Amino acid sequence: MQLIPAIDLKDGHCVRLVQGDMDQSTTFGEEPALVARRWLDEGARRLHLVDLNGAFAGKPKNLAAIKAILKEVDDEIPVQLGGGIRDLDTIEQYLDNGLRYVIIGTAAVKNPGFLRDACTAFGGHIIVGIDAKDGKVATDGWSKITGVDVVDLARKFEDYGVESIIYTDIGRDGMLSGINIEATVRLARAIDIPVIASGGLKDIEDIEKLVEVEFEGVEGVICGRSIYTGALNFAEAQARADELSDAD
Repeated sequence: MQLIPAIDLKDGHCVRLVQGDMDQSTTFGEEPALVARRWLDEGARRLHLVDLNGAFAGKPKNLAAIKAILKEVDDEIPVQLGGGIRDLDTIEQYLDNGLRYVIIGTAAVKNPGFLRDACTAFGGHIIVGIDAKDGKVATDGWSKITGVDVVDLARKFEDYGVESIIYTDIGRDGMLSGINIEATVRLARAIDIPVIASGGLKDIEDIEKLVEVEFEGVEGVICGRSIYTGALNFAEAQARADELSDAD
């Protein structure tokens, strides 16, 4: 079970939002590259970046901060990023700059042909981000809730060659209310694509519950507010996850 620290970027800073609301942001770092170094030093095996401004604008924004993080990481661990990725040129530029994975969210829902083209052109580097509330897919920086069912959408991507799916329960994101284990497992059981859990990670108990369902196809979890507020000690949590996984 891989624990993946999130670095959410807004106006060049590392922030956390409450349920995706740009007006409810807390700044946790003025220099995102230093935040990235912190998680590397604590044993992170992958980093999760979100260009929040890009997600709302529909095109990349926090490029200087992203490049600074990639320079700091310098291929020590994989870095994935989502937010505002709408065309193949953007994907190519990000990969050329050192990103390992790009996350396609809104564009995967609105333009599945683009997702298929991206998987064909950049096989092994494409992750789909499915954000949902009450089982229905959200788009456009979580500002719009569609009538599309999460599982129905994910099944459409089975043969595209998607590397994994990040499933975020936006009703829990930033709330420290606990991962929606039931919905995550429901998705993982329905598809062959590995699932990464996201939204509401609270404490070590959440980690233990996720390890218990790892065999269902849940390969990791995004760690956000919990590791920034100190509710969860990242290094200890990853060690506990490894211990439980090894015991299995």
